[in-house]
Amino acid sequence: MDHSTQMRDLGLRVTRGRLAVLEVLDRHPHSSAEDVVEEVHRDLPDVSIQSVYNVLNDLTEQGMLRRFTPPYSAALYETRVNDNHHHAMCTSCGRSEDVECAVGHAPCLTPSNSHGMEIQLADVLYQGICQDCRKTDAA
Repeated sequence: MDHSTQMRDLGLRVTRGRLAVLEVLDRHPHSSAEDVVEEVHRDLPDVSIQSVYNVLNDLTEQGMLRRFTPPYSAALYETRVNDNHHHAMCTSCGRSEDVECAVGHAPCLTPSNSHGMEIQLADVLYQGICQDCRKTDAA
């Protein structure tokens, strides 16, 4: 389903700013709000910084975007939603990659004690050193 149809189905107006944010995140998943602003401004310099932040918040609230916040990092956004995937992040350069669910269904992990909650999502962040950074360190 394309983004315009998805927005209409959610009762949202389709705007240039919203489409621009979604296109940036399709091309550059795991981008910070600051990175999204920079990319959007390349094509639409008249869109305000606040408008981009509003779009990120609105589309996250509507379920079109996923926001995750790795330790010691700004929140990152992506268009891949509703599949309970996880992330691997390089602690050296900050690169982030998707990691498929450990079991294949949501939630991927079962806690030893759910404290009476019906668990719907397990959010896992793997941390390590990416291959590029290991090569640089070895050189």
